[in-house]
Amino acid sequence: MDMSMVLVVAVIKMAIQIYHNPRCSKSRQTLAILEEQGVEADVVEYLKTPPSAAELKAILHKLGLSPMQLMRKGEAEFKEHVKDKKLDDAALIDMMVAHPILIERPIVIQGEKAAIGRPPESVLEILS
Repeated sequence: MDMSMVLVVAVIKMAIQIYHNPRCSKSRQTLAILEEQGVEADVVEYLKTPPSAAELKAILHKLGLSPMQLMRKGEAEFKEHVKDKKLDDAALIDMMVAHPILIERPIVIQGEKAAIGRPPESVLEILS
């Protein structure tokens, strides 16, 4: 492998992020798949370090989803703060920033592509 290939591989590895919850089995499985592929992802424990509203908007754009589609509807925070309320997209994003447990997980991002690891193998699509 020549030096230009090494540089390309290094750049690809650095460009991958996973929004991860270590207590979630799907998140752990997705991280394991990335590691099996030789990917050294930047692991963001989003419950400790939630994305900003701007970061969340960018993630939603890359996923091609609306804020409501990215929300975990079974969480107590959803039932308390979102369900049966008429919230616009900006308010939903603000709610996910304030209560990151509402964000579906895991999310893997590579450049302008992103995928939710449900099932975990779905992240393989963005690694090519």
